[in-house]
Amino acid sequence: MLGPGRQERSWIRGAQGGSASDLEALFKEHWPRAHRAAYLVVQDGAAAEDIAQEAFLSAIRNLDRFDRRRPFGPWLHRIVVNRCLDLLRTERRLVGGEAELERLEWHDVPSGDQELLDAIAGLSLQRRVVVVLRYGLGYTPTAIGELLGIPIGTVNSRLARALEELRADQEVSDAGRA
Repeated sequence: MLGPGRQERSWIRGAQGGSASDLEALFKEHWPRAHRAAYLVVQDGAAAEDIAQEAFLSAIRNLDRFDRRRPFGPWLHRIVVNRCLDLLRTERRLVGGEAELERLEWHDVPSGDQELLDAIAGLSLQRRVVVVLRYGLGYTPTAIGELLGIPIGTVNSRLARALEELRADQEVSDAGRA
């Protein structure tokens, strides 16, 4: 049995050679996180589905350029995040600057989690993206910087400000219940 990194490299080699079963294995392995990342960033289920699918198609079309020594997930997530940002930029242009994005509708989550998800949805796009990558997908600040092409200091700054904003939102929410 191959380790996770070796198994992934084997799937990539197979997919590059046209193996449908290896392509399917890559898809099954990476779809949930790619879709979740898109959903958390764009806040629209249908758009997230489209973005994740388009990102997979783009990744598959460009597998010949993929460096097999590196993990597939971060490469795919970079494509997903870039597609999310492209969509949100387009929406903002179409409505003249400030798009009123649809609020996330989360289902089957405890009320405390719902409040946190609503607070994350209220963050600015730049802060939401780094929070999703850090806490939703588990990337390190260094990896986030590489993924987004920004300095690690910028990543840390956005994370710190996002957490401050979330804490302040939580304190207001707690005070309202008292």
